[in-house]
Amino acid sequence: MDFGLHLPLMDFGGNPFTLEHLIRYAAAGYELGFRGLAANDHLVYSKPWLDGPTALAAVLSHSGDMDLATTVSLPVVRGPVPLAKSLGAIDRLSGGRLIVCVGPGSSARDYAAVGIPFDERWKRLDEAIQTLRALWNRESTAFKGNFYNTEGIVLEPFPAQESGPPIWVGSWGSTAGLQRVARLADGWLASGYNTTPESFVKNWGQLQAFLLAAGRNPTDFPNAMATMWLYVTEEENDAERMLNEVLAPALNRPAAELRERLPIGSALQCAEKLAAYQAVGVQRIYLWPLADELEQIKIFRKQVVPLMEGRVKHK
Repeated sequence: MDFGLHLPLMDFGGNPFTLEHLIRYAAAGYELGFRGLAANDHLVYSKPWLDGPTALAAVLSHSGDMDLATTVSLPVVRGPVPLAKSLGAIDRLSGGRLIVCVGPGSSARDYAAVGIPFDERWKRLDEAIQTLRALWNRESTAFKGNFYNTEGIVLEPFPAQESGPPIWVGSWGSTAGLQRVARLADGWLASGYNTTPESFVKNWGQLQAFLLAAGRNPTDFPNAMATMWLYVTEEENDAERMLNEVLAPALNRPAAELRERLPIGSALQCAEKLAAYQAVGVQRIYLWPLADELEQIKIFRKQVVPLMEGRVKHK
């Protein structure tokens, strides 16, 4: 298992929303050995939110050779053609480092903002994925669906990756979601705050069965886990404040549930939580520091990773 980072796009009370801050964070992540850099996507949210694709493009030249990922982007909300255009440019300008993770999004407010019915999100997502593939693949025939049609659309220049960037699908683990991953995706993106090690094992097994049923090889099918909120502190009061006053209200989730699932607490507590995911087959975790982002990723590398490595060697 390796680690990636979410760009700090969301404001929990101290985000300056400056290019300098994004660049310093991306450059530090690369220097510290993180293997991916990810951008989430909302138009409107309960907290101020910097635009994801724009932020990802802004740090391209400071991201070294890290993978770049959208975790997830919203092709239904943004429209698959505009999204294909912008993400295709990011892939080309990055030299083919982009992983496009997509999902329907969980916010009805995003859909209301663009005038699309929220209850159409699943049907539209299936077509949007096929639309992206048709637009990025030089050899593809046009896609014609109920919502989208690529006839006569050529989005040149094409992405750097032949046939376009890999398209992963985000799913919290529902049967329908995992079937969609098996049917349409190049990889599965799970959600840290919606998952436990036990549920991941169950869902990963279900997905492998669905892949086999679809005639696909599950042994080389990749996975990752996003939105793994992080705050390393030896002060219990600080950890509880982050859970109860910062994260739980923003996500509208019970603090007790988040406490169980997320690496928020001492270095040892964080190492134990993440090692549990490593033990059940999670291949990459994208971490999202809740505050003091630069300091937190340094603390993580210096204090948490050695404890994880020690557990692996001990076993």
